[in-house]
Parts: sequence; structure tokens; C-alpha cells
Amino acid sequence: MVKFTRTLFGPQYNGKYLHRLIREKLGETKLHQTLTNVVIPAFDIKRLQPTIFSSFQLKKRPDLNASLSDICISTSAAPTYLPAHSFETKTHHGVSKFDLIDGGVAANNPKQEMKYSALEAAQWGILSWVTTANGGTPLIDAFSQASADMVDFHISSLVRALNSEHNYLRIQDDTLIGDMSSVDMATEKNLNDLVKVGESLLKKPVSKVNLKTGVYEPVKSYETNEEALKGYIKIPYTYIYCQIIIN
Repeated sequence: MVKFTRTLFGPQYNGKYLHRLIREKLGETKLHQTLTNVVIPAFDIKRLQPTIFSSFQLKKRPDLNASLSDICISTSAAPTYLPAHSFETKTHHGVSKFDLIDGGVAANNPKQEMKYSALEAAQWGILSWVTTANGGTPLIDAFSQASADMVDFHISSLVRALNSEHNYLRIQDDTLIGDMSSVDMATEKNLNDLVKVGESLLKKPVSKVNLKTGVYEPVKSYETNEEALKGYIKIPYTYIYCQIIIN
């Protein structure tokens, strides 16, 4: 109840410890100094649009050449968990201001094991859509889940249209419940349990989304995710999307 009350008036964590660690590790390193090309998503709440910090865009968008510490703090700022982050970059064109949160706009409730029903939601007003009595965040959950699903739907549609399904692999587990579905449960036991989940996913057959039903179904090759990943390593320019979806 204390945790629920705290989230009504601010984020669960002030982020000071995390921010200090990030700045200590990354120092003054900027985006153009990464050892390899990177793409890091965030969401600008002032412009209400995504901000993608991409090595590939720096020539056209020098204003994106921010410090990695600011970028990492921004992309980890999950609503209701950590505070939004703002910073500026300076170029010969002037000053650019960023007001950012987590790129996935994700704030999943660790204890919300059941999905919401229309019968229940039909009685909700503004406050209930933002947060429920048991700590759920329906509006945020809906947007974050829809965002993840739409990305997969669009990419799956594209690769099928290009006859390139073999170049796209998404490994997903949307069955996590309890502590394992928590965004901020970093106990040794929970982390070890998540490792076991990842290991078990490798042994499961490769699955792809059915564009009509939205359900993941095993592909006819019957190969496991582990076997597929080993094959992808040998293929240049292959897009591999590996994610554990938290519901």
C-alpha cells in the first residue's frame, strides 16, 4: 500500500544512485565515441515523439551527439519507476533540449498477473485508467504492450512481404508472473530465476506470430531458438530481436 501511495505522487525511485553509477562508468563519453554502431530509443514527452540516438544519424543530426550517460539515464527512465531526464546538446546550429523517458514507454506492474476486463474498465474514470486500487496502471500497460506488439506486427508483415522471414527472429516469453514479471525485483533469487527462463527459451521451438490471430505458433522447421541463433550468427546483416515481454 505504501508503494502504491508513493507512485501516486512521484516515481518509486529518485534515481540518484543509478544516475551516479552511470556517470561514473561512462564519464564524458559521447555517442560518436562508441566502439560499434548503436541505436538507443527514448521518448520525448515535450514533443510527444520518439527520439532515436543512432550512430548512423549523427552526420545529419549532430544534435544527437549527447553524452552516453544522459542517453542511458533517459532510456532507463520508465514512468512511475524512475524520473524523466532532461539535458541539452550544443552544435554550431544552436542548443537542442531533450525531455526524455524510457523509449518503450514501459511501466508494467509486477503484480498485475491478470489482464483487465471490459466489464471492469466500463466503470473507470480518469483516475482508474491511470492507476487501480491494486497498483495496476491500465493506460500505461495498454500503450506499452500495444507498442511492443505493433513493432513485431509491422516487422513480421514487412519481412513476409519481402520473402525474408528467415532473416527475422523474435524470442519472446509473455507468460511471466509474480516476481519474475517485475521491472524492479533485482534479488539474487529472481535474477537466477530469470536466467533459467532465458535458458529454457533457448530450448523451445522457434515461433512466429500469426498475423490473423496475434498468437505465436511454432514454425515448421522445428528447430529450437538456440539452433536458430547459431545459424543467424553466420548470416551478415541479420536482424535478431530477442525480448522477454512482461505482462
